Amino acid sequence: QVQLVESGGGLVQPGGSLRLSCAASGRTFGSYAMAWFRQAPGKEREFVAAISWGGHSAYYSDSVKGRFTISRDNAKNTVSLQMNSLKPEDTAVYYCAVRFASGLSPQANGYANWGQGTQVTVSS
Repeated sequence: QVQLVESGGGLVQPGGSLRLSCAASGRTFGSYAMAWFRQAPGKEREFVAAISWGGHSAYYSDSVKGRFTISRDNAKNTVSLQMNSLKPEDTAVYYCAVRFASGLSPQANGYANWGQGTQVTVSS
């Protein structure tokens, strides 16, 4: 088990930036891939970005590529999501998740533990 707690959400104007953080505890954090997903009201949970256990590989959805950056600090047991050029369609609850299997995956069912989520609202 890995316990995950997200923070950093809030209200931001279109074109603005936010940085989300996810603090992990429990099993050896640095051994596992991590990801961010999001879920807007009335929509299914959507993949945003994933990062390998060592931080050497990252994978983004087409909708955020070039605007969002995922990173991790294994010494601090944290994974972050820097979000720039935010759009109203980025409004959602953002979740971090840990993957115990090898490789990266955009599928939610490939991730074992989830945080409680943090709300991001992009609006003028």
